[in-house]
Amino acid sequence: MKKGYKKLLLFEVILLIVLILNSFVWNILNEYGMVVFLLISIMVFKLLFGFEKDRHRYIKDIIFELLIVLLVSFLLYYLFGILIGFYKANNYYTFNGIKTFILPTILFIVLKEFLRYQILTKSEGSKLLIIATTLLFIFLDISTTIYYENLTTMSDMFMFIALTFLPSVSNNIVCSYISSKFGYKPNILWLLVTDLYIYLLPIIPNPNEYILSIIRFVFPFIIAYRVYLFIDKAEDKEIDRDYNKTNKLSLIFPTIVVVTLVYFTSGYFNYYALAIASGSMEPNIHKGDVVVVEKIEDKFSSIEEGEVIAYKYGDVIVVHRVVNIVEDNGEYYFYTKGDANTNEDNYAIREEMVIGVVNFRIPYIGLPTVWFNEL
Repeated sequence: MKKGYKKLLLFEVILLIVLILNSFVWNILNEYGMVVFLLISIMVFKLLFGFEKDRHRYIKDIIFELLIVLLVSFLLYYLFGILIGFYKANNYYTFNGIKTFILPTILFIVLKEFLRYQILTKSEGSKLLIIATTLLFIFLDISTTIYYENLTTMSDMFMFIALTFLPSVSNNIVCSYISSKFGYKPNILWLLVTDLYIYLLPIIPNPNEYILSIIRFVFPFIIAYRVYLFIDKAEDKEIDRDYNKTNKLSLIFPTIVVVTLVYFTSGYFNYYALAIASGSMEPNIHKGDVVVVEKIEDKFSSIEEGEVIAYKYGDVIVVHRVVNIVEDNGEYYFYTKGDANTNEDNYAIREEMVIGVVNFRIPYIGLPTVWFNEL
């Protein structure tokens, strides 16, 4: 091993020891403490090794490629959310929210990926150093969470591995791969999007922990595959002049669709969408259809017999047809029945349970999310 490699490996080992001590002994590197740690590490690295400028080709092109992947992924994720449900995110657009969550996340990602790039550049393709760097950054990601984890039972260990450790492994393998090919800027882009959307968007899909762990583990490899395809294309022939223009145009449609879908499902519009997960409304509404619901608000008197309504029954949203309406002291009670069912539903729907009236359906576009939910 070259002398410079040994020096670089020693630098990484020292950083790893500090992170281990923080995880199990100190617990001082939280939020801005980790940012300070990365700043000091970068300054020490500059003194010992110097910096390399990011001169990779096709950086703009690969950023456009990643933007397309991110937009399409969010489109599919929010379509999936129509079936599995959403939860309303906290309001992080406050001074405390920005200071505590958004700003440290941005600083952590930017500094981390800059340091990763500098280390990998000095590694000059050494497999040992690339592996050591990836392991270092895996531990950097999980070191702040280990201290708070209660890993006393097998169930706790399993959830930590599924939700924290394995996603960190896939993230850092892919980040090291992209950084070695295109520098640190593409990594900053996709990590900022995937880490910040829970703070920036008003409503978030609500998958269970097992599905969430699969999504977090698999998604970085989808990013890596797209990068691999781009590299293969770039090696086959020179990217033509119109490539950037084509990429920019290809961003317009998914951007519009994703923004519309997010606000459509957020309740900011008077309409929103629901995926049908059962066949109780056959043959008029099929399992896998997506129905568009117009919110009623306080206009309950406008609902008529024969209309299809969506309402909350416990934790479930039901879409059934109104067969009877009873008014009592100015309050409306609705009785419903699924078109495919023999009997009426054996309960009355009160006003506060009603979401709205189904206006129209989009056939079968919700089938993939239904199938996925039934796995």
